[in-house]
Amino acid sequence: MAKGVPGSNRSFLLPLDRNASLSLQQQIRRQILSAIASGAFPADWRLPSSRRLARELGVSRNTVALAYQELVSEGHLAARERSGIFVARLAQAVVEYDRVRGASIAAPLADEPDRPDAADSREFRLPPDWQRYRFPFIDQRFDRSMFPVAEWREASRLALGNADIAQWTSADEDIDDETLVEQIRARILPRRGIIAARNEILIVGSEQQALFLIAKTLGHRMRRVAIEDPGLPQTRQVLELAGAELIHQPVDDGGMVVNERLLESDCVYVTPSRQRPTGVTMAHDRRQALLALAARQNLLLIEDDFDSETTVIGKPLPALRAMPGGEATLYLASLSRALAPGIKLGVLCGPAPWISAIRKVRDLATHRPSPTTQRAAAHFLALGHYETMNARVLRVVQARVLALRDAINHYMPQSLAEPLPQSVAIAPAAGGSTVWVRGPASLDARLLANALERRGVLIEPAAGYFASGAPPRNMFRLGVCGIPSDRIREGVATIAAVMREMSGDPNGKADLVPLAGPEIARLLGGATLLYRTVYGEPCTMELQHDGTLVGRAGFANEELDTGRWWIEGDRWFRQWNAWAYGEPGAFAVVIRDDQIFWLDEEGRQVDSAVIASSREPPSEAA
Repeated sequence: MAKGVPGSNRSFLLPLDRNASLSLQQQIRRQILSAIASGAFPADWRLPSSRRLARELGVSRNTVALAYQELVSEGHLAARERSGIFVARLAQAVVEYDRVRGASIAAPLADEPDRPDAADSREFRLPPDWQRYRFPFIDQRFDRSMFPVAEWREASRLALGNADIAQWTSADEDIDDETLVEQIRARILPRRGIIAARNEILIVGSEQQALFLIAKTLGHRMRRVAIEDPGLPQTRQVLELAGAELIHQPVDDGGMVVNERLLESDCVYVTPSRQRPTGVTMAHDRRQALLALAARQNLLLIEDDFDSETTVIGKPLPALRAMPGGEATLYLASLSRALAPGIKLGVLCGPAPWISAIRKVRDLATHRPSPTTQRAAAHFLALGHYETMNARVLRVVQARVLALRDAINHYMPQSLAEPLPQSVAIAPAAGGSTVWVRGPASLDARLLANALERRGVLIEPAAGYFASGAPPRNMFRLGVCGIPSDRIREGVATIAAVMREMSGDPNGKADLVPLAGPEIARLLGGATLLYRTVYGEPCTMELQHDGTLVGRAGFANEELDTGRWWIEGDRWFRQWNAWAYGEPGAFAVVIRDDQIFWLDEEGRQVDSAVIASSREPPSEAA
């Protein structure tokens, strides 16, 4: 050990609990952080080698090495070539700053630095024990069942081989793992239509970090930034922290609205493939209009493609950067959501001069993401695990989203007649793992969320996503990341029941008088009913005289199902072969003018449609 280096001759004993829920690696990390925060490990204090500490603690060397590498990547420790691992001066400075702030709460410092505002009171706060709820319809939370444990373990083991260690320990601190960059160029970006050179790619820890680095590097191009409204509160906070003035651009079913108002901005931040938080996809013609406007006005475009790997319905459109005229777009994305909680890696792609400048800012502020994590990710991609994992995640998400859409359409119908207390509409989306829900105008989604939480159901009110002072109250999001498919139907049924209870009209239309069985048969035999699904698509139902039921849904009648209908007593029965779970349904019927209302056994209106036509039964002579 080097003579005179602080800490070089000290013993180093950390209490470890081998029965604790935390891994040994995380226990070591926490103990070192506590020692730094308390001042026991001052700046420039040298830690024992991973081999020596592993021997003293009775753990594997890899366990200590991984703990050290994580602390280095976070800036708490610093690795010095041929010298060892030291407490970073920045870490101690942060500790000292926290001490000063904690001691001066009663009398704040006059020169206290700016900091992000406290979270908006409208912002959704997920309970820390959300996994204990039976129906967690939430997004952006890790589903442990989809994490590729064995595959990532294999990639990590390879990254810690002698040859790999020699490579990532000898590389310049500013250089990203070349193997990972090549894998991203070959396997990830082309899926979005992007062909990029090596010097057009930068590895980042997250999209939020990338956005902050862009703002700090190209601040002269980001004085006024147009962002989507609704949008992520964290995005607004990052840009405001970087000193940008925000222009809130509305979003509709075609994504961000592209109009002359964008001329007031220097930069446009957009999520075209899957808008956050509504999930809608920007239409192709609107993308072309945005690129043309950016070229004409020399606007900086930042494209956040956070969730490109979970396209569920339809073929994805190419990224803005891959389209003609998109060469100057800065494109940022994370690696697959299933990996994000474990590896915290993303990619920023753009013109080489800008990437070079952003790299310098990154290396001044945080350095590159952990080289061991980068190398493990490179092996993960090269072995084909990434594609396999994404295919598996896509299958799971697809099954859950379709189950959610079916349940919403079944329990919360959006008919052509007067909306019901539990009726909703959902934004059109080409994929993703969430559904953006619009309830009746009278609905308060925050009150609904509170009532549902007491029933074991978690939903996300949408008010916090809006920048305006008076956001719509009747919107919320349902996600499928944390709920298995077999619980979705029951959860949606509970949501619909609570919405009905909160409406204050448990019996629906009290003045609806059901028809007798023979009258139902006379009026509905041969009728064609017009209906609208909860996701906005038209649907027709033909009630043929022989009891056959024919249904067509979609703007091109692309969905087809058949079944049967019949009368028992004074109730109308229907059963589809596939739709509505293939289960029989029994309803009382009310008909007024050209509208039909269905009532459940308790006399509550549950759905309605428009009677388009009715045909007389064929004569016996015919």
